[in-house]
Amino acid sequence: MKMMGVAVAGCLVPACTMPGAQSPTAPTEDASISAARGTNEAPLTPTRTNRAAREEQNAAQPTPYAQAQQDELGSPLTSYEMVTGYTNFYEFTMSKQGVAALAKDFKTSPWEVTVGGLVHRPRTFGLEDLLKKFPQEERVYRMRCVETWSMVIPWQGFALSHLLKEVEPMGSAQFVRFESAYRPEEMPGQRMAGYPWPYQEGLRLDEAMHALTILATGLYGTPLPVQNGAPVRLVVPWKYGSKSIKSVVKIELVEEQPATLWSTVAPHEYGFYANVNPEVPHPRWSQSSEQHIGESGRRPTLLFNGYAEQVADLYKGMDLRQYF
Repeated sequence: MKMMGVAVAGCLVPACTMPGAQSPTAPTEDASISAARGTNEAPLTPTRTNRAAREEQNAAQPTPYAQAQQDELGSPLTSYEMVTGYTNFYEFTMSKQGVAALAKDFKTSPWEVTVGGLVHRPRTFGLEDLLKKFPQEERVYRMRCVETWSMVIPWQGFALSHLLKEVEPMGSAQFVRFESAYRPEEMPGQRMAGYPWPYQEGLRLDEAMHALTILATGLYGTPLPVQNGAPVRLVVPWKYGSKSIKSVVKIELVEEQPATLWSTVAPHEYGFYANVNPEVPHPRWSQSSEQHIGESGRRPTLLFNGYAEQVADLYKGMDLRQYF
């Protein structure tokens, strides 16, 4: 199946959560990104130790594959190894290349997602329900992290709108709030002080209902690895990766704009909308260009991550600098 802005169907990466912070109120960039910013250094690669850990973890999984080999703009897919080996998941660690090893014992079965709030038919879906009830399709999407790195990823999943229609939103519902798993005994990063765990995110209802917004259950033709948000995560390709919350356990329709983790921790740096916009810099660095993982050098960043034709009307008349 083909869709607008899609090579075959969906794309996304680690719910890219802010720069590798030392202080929760003033996150700083990961050192590898800082070193590469504005240079032509070789693309980032995982360490040998972490590669061995990931190979052991993925040994029992199906062989990765994708129907499409590039996105609709002609950019090739980021390799499976890079997608699964370079990821933000602060619930485990701030080290992008250390997530896989720390996440290998995280339990993803059984798994349930509760959908409620301002709906007529609240429900709890088991992972098996999501996989059976909603046909899975491949979506090749660009993923742009707020840290100025990017990937092209072949996701498997389904439109979030299909799930929301099942629960019949009330007329008073204006926003959708998402919550991830809270298991500090399995997710050591959640034992860090200063972060309002569990991870929370939110979308306007019209953003959530947009055809490009998906819940992903796999990538490269395989179930989602834990380090990429298993077993189910949000993917919103025109927004910075931090909006794409991982390991979702709760979806709630609400009337008021919900708090999000990063807009709570540092509201002067991270707004609610988080739309990719090269004209609106982060307070501490430019967003005008990005390092595409697997390439040397940098490329210009596209408004709405290249999906402006499909989503710009959602923000018609809005000041994108004010609503960042």
